[in-house]
Amino acid sequence: METNFNSSTDDGKTAAIVSYITLIGWLVAYFAMHKDKKTELGSFHLRQTLLLFLIVLGLNIGLSIFVAIMPFDAGLIYKLVYLGIFILWVIGFIGAIQGEKKEMPLIGKTAQTMFPNL
Repeated sequence: METNFNSSTDDGKTAAIVSYITLIGWLVAYFAMHKDKKTELGSFHLRQTLLLFLIVLGLNIGLSIFVAIMPFDAGLIYKLVYLGIFILWVIGFIGAIQGEKKEMPLIGKTAQTMFPNL
């Protein structure tokens, strides 16, 4: 299946930026801005943020269980993991603002291959 991309960078940039603003922002960016007029930039950042949000969901579940069953205070581990997630988010968000297809460290390549049809 071949995807036709629109050449308008502004539309892609707006969808890219909005996709970083919570899961609701991702849904708005995909359904309202991207679905009918796809751009390479929009697709790139939608893939990046989708994987980031899925990782956060998994971490919320996993770390909540981990923190609940540990006999010691695991709050520091929790905070360090989410600091790392926040740093990834900032790197991606800055790339979207600059209109660049800059992959997030650690997850960027995986995101691009996991969701090729976005």
